[in-house]
Amino acid sequence: MSASEPSTKKQRTDGYVLYYWPGIPGRGEYIRLAFEHSGTAYTEDSDPSKLLPTITDPKNCGHPGHFAPPALKLPSGKFISQTPNILNYVAPKLGLAGDKWVKLTEKQKNGDKVDIGSEEYEQAEEERAAVNQLVLTALDLSNESHDVHHPVAVEDYYEDQKEESKRRAQSYRKNRLPKFLAHFQKVLESNPANKEGNTYLISSKTTNADLVIDGAEFAFPRRTAALRQSGKYEKVFALKKRVESEGGIKAYIEEGRRQPFSQGLFRHYPELDGDD
Repeated sequence: MSASEPSTKKQRTDGYVLYYWPGIPGRGEYIRLAFEHSGTAYTEDSDPSKLLPTITDPKNCGHPGHFAPPALKLPSGKFISQTPNILNYVAPKLGLAGDKWVKLTEKQKNGDKVDIGSEEYEQAEEERAAVNQLVLTALDLSNESHDVHHPVAVEDYYEDQKEESKRRAQSYRKNRLPKFLAHFQKVLESNPANKEGNTYLISSKTTNADLVIDGAEFAFPRRTAALRQSGKYEKVFALKKRVESEGGIKAYIEEGRRQPFSQGLFRHYPELDGDD
């Protein structure tokens, strides 16, 4: 390698570093929740003057560059991006990929060999894929929630597309939000691990899928209150309450470190909300 060629060797850092915009929870919040729930140390770099130059320029972050935040710098020095991709990557490392992955990790820590082609490994991978599947569905809901207040163009102000937002909000309240909640209710009802009244989407432990159902109550308090009162989605609302009371997440909220929703991914405009 010549002196002018950049080195591809990654330097180990002190830990995980999350790159995201300052002042809003946004999509970065789903990644924070994973680290907070598992008690895994991480830091944030949210300097707006350096954020995009750091993660989009391969000279700064390595190949390939990244389209937009959130991005996560790994302990190896490698950067990865896209919220579901980050969550899928860290899930087995943080114990959030399901029962079977937790058992595999425990075996590895005990020095037991785990064959990649074994049935045990394949079952763990299948469960991890199911977790990711539900994460992707929940993130579809968060994207649709965002598109209610920006249905025409993300670069335009809400005030410039207000009438279109009102029309989009009607469909969201009447059709889309209930459809998503009905799906997650059905998943919770069909999970064999929930026979004792538990509220886990997959297996009998919290996974990333349980952590990403959030935000709609802030943006549409009247509509979600009516849906809660209907009694059709009680397990979904119980799931959210359970997650908020669990170890790392509970401390994250009680210590005031969690940023409140405001004018980011989820926004509350009273004129877009309603009981139906």
